[in-house]
Amino acid sequence: QPGGQGGSSGGERRFVATLACAAVAVGVAGVFIETHQDPDNSTSSDGPNMVPLKDMPALLEKLMAFDRIAKGH
Repeated sequence: QPGGQGGSSGGERRFVATLACAAVAVGVAGVFIETHQDPDNSTSSDGPNMVPLKDMPALLEKLMAFDRIAKGH
């Protein structure tokens, strides 16, 4: 059942990168990030949480860099 917005989740995609980076920086081994080619027009109830697919390569690079630092590689 969708949460905060009634018919959709109440998430805010603007926080996804920051929260994911913070998690990886403290040693979390994996993150789950919802993505879509066009999140604002997604039929999923999670559109507000989704990172646009075009933004994922840069975010993944950043997450891998944080992971290397956190794990001393």
